[in-house]
Amino acid sequence: MPRSLRLLPLLLLLAACARTPPPSADRANKYQDATIRQIGTAQDERNTAALLPFLTSANPTYRCEAALAFASVQALAAVPALIPLLRDADASVRRAAAYALGQTGDSTAVDSLRVRVLKENDNLVRRYVHEALGRTVTRNSLPELWRVEILNDTARAAALAWGLNRAALRGLGSPESIRRAVLVLNSPKMPARARLLATVGLSRTRGLDADLARLAQETLLRLATKDRSYAVRAAAASTLGKIAAIATPAIPLEATTAPAATPVAKSAGSPAAVLARLAVRDNDYRVRLSAIRALPFGPDTYSDSRKAVFHALSHDQAPVALTAAEWLLAHAKGESGPALAALADGNKQASARVQAALLQAAVRHASPASRPSLTETIRKRYASAATVYEKGFLLQALAEDPASFDFVQAEAAAAGQSPVVAGYALGALLAMRRAAEFPAARYPDFAAAMRQALASGDVAQIGAAAEAMADAKLYPAAQAADLAALRTAQAKLQLPREIEAWQGIQQALDKLEKAPKPTPSPISTASQHPIDWAVVQSVPLYQQVRLRTSKGIILLELKPNEAPGAVASFVTLVGQKFYDNLYFHRVVPNFVAQGGDPRGDGNGSAPYNLRSEFGDLHYEEGSVGLASAGKDTESCQFFINHTATPHLDGRYPIFAQVVGGMDVVHKLEIGDQILGVELVK
Repeated sequence: MPRSLRLLPLLLLLAACARTPPPSADRANKYQDATIRQIGTAQDERNTAALLPFLTSANPTYRCEAALAFASVQALAAVPALIPLLRDADASVRRAAAYALGQTGDSTAVDSLRVRVLKENDNLVRRYVHEALGRTVTRNSLPELWRVEILNDTARAAALAWGLNRAALRGLGSPESIRRAVLVLNSPKMPARARLLATVGLSRTRGLDADLARLAQETLLRLATKDRSYAVRAAAASTLGKIAAIATPAIPLEATTAPAATPVAKSAGSPAAVLARLAVRDNDYRVRLSAIRALPFGPDTYSDSRKAVFHALSHDQAPVALTAAEWLLAHAKGESGPALAALADGNKQASARVQAALLQAAVRHASPASRPSLTETIRKRYASAATVYEKGFLLQALAEDPASFDFVQAEAAAAGQSPVVAGYALGALLAMRRAAEFPAARYPDFAAAMRQALASGDVAQIGAAAEAMADAKLYPAAQAADLAALRTAQAKLQLPREIEAWQGIQQALDKLEKAPKPTPSPISTASQHPIDWAVVQSVPLYQQVRLRTSKGIILLELKPNEAPGAVASFVTLVGQKFYDNLYFHRVVPNFVAQGGDPRGDGNGSAPYNLRSEFGDLHYEEGSVGLASAGKDTESCQFFINHTATPHLDGRYPIFAQVVGGMDVVHKLEIGDQILGVELVK
């Protein structure tokens, strides 16, 4: 556990008692300026023509604001006007121009960015330019990232880390990019953020596992066991999992000094052995989770990995036990179904989600003779389940048994069924149908269930049915009745609030009808829900929000300068008590906790959508972002990060930051409730 979390009682008390001072001039957000509001309105309207003149304003503040606006608008037509700003006399304008060019992702900017990297003397600006270069290079121009010599220049090496990371997140990598990342990671006094980006870049490198083993293994072993940053250790562990999955020789390790609850003894350090130790010994649960997920499961490594996983199953932190259960679900070999079910029965302290995951593993790996008794046990648990989310977890377990089709389908279609339960049930039906053992004789029953789901009018069921019909393995040829059912369901959807279901149906139609290119989504415009600038102006910088949950209090600090539309919407919904008594419906350990859905299943929305605001912020531990189904589809659902997630940067708007109660965030589970949300006066 991070050291700061040990101060839980004191921090929680301070957070609960905190008050935002009265507004003052030095705490007013930037939108008190009428011209900046004008730029913000043009950004929200995606009005490129209105923004372009501001790029040549005599006022550097307005040039900077207009450039930042294009980071969200992402108009290719603005690229020629942004490129000259890379040479602007004002460093903030150069940074904003580089950020906008990177966000736009137009490869025609590569040459200008490459030249700027060579000529730029400001370290921070150079970092922005290098990041933009990583977002715009092609596979052929990838070497432009390392044209500049970085030896003995920490600032240049750190800037390169940003570029390499952004390229890797786009699937661009090579043996040379791996070597360059290793040079960065082996540079002395490298900042933690640069180390993280370089390591995450390696973890995202695709199809080059043998090169990772040859070029990066020794460095990754050092980072995984010795780095001071939990995020770097976790990313290194994830990358070691790729290496551990292939045959590689062990590298002798010196005694490590990894932060750990138990000292690590001197030993030969193969990736598999190091991962097994991290899974048990690292003192930060996020590193343990990454190590567990990365544990190899081949015939030579399964036994040692299994020991680490069984140790984690009894851990008192639910995310650790859940990740161990999910590893068994995916990779168990030679385990009997009844034995895995006994783990669920024997661990009474485990959460409902952990127990259900173990039962799912039990059914998946059970013999045909033992499966009926296991599914009967699950049905009995289902009948007495305390919450709709527990019912959902158990339906996921039944998805492993095609013989449970009728039971699950009846639950999906039951009159008055909770949308949460119905959604889990439809997901279970899809999982059954995709299983190789699903009987061909039941194919018509599955198709009938999907048509029934489309006719239900429920967005979650419609989305699941559309997903099934978009799968060529399940629907290899379009049937007239299915196409008609899809179009009828799509016509009844309410836009923009049900845009995700609309998109799912359209994707299915495009695939079934073999459309030459995807059909554009009917994205909402600013005129349908413009930014309420009066609300924005009323929110001072550092405005805090108290989020009361069933696990404790979380204190947020809003970001009106970076996300005015999102903040205005959130503040308005808070004033309407919209979020009170809603739930956290999605929790992915060592990633996010997501809530704010009025349906409680991830398919709900406010009556409007927002335009994406990609301010110059990065996803860190405690960042609060808006969920979306694609650009300009955000609404009311939000998520809170457990850890740094560079791959979300510039893709999901950040509108707040946790400033108190992060320990509560780490404890959140699916089904935990939002008791109330209020602005701190």
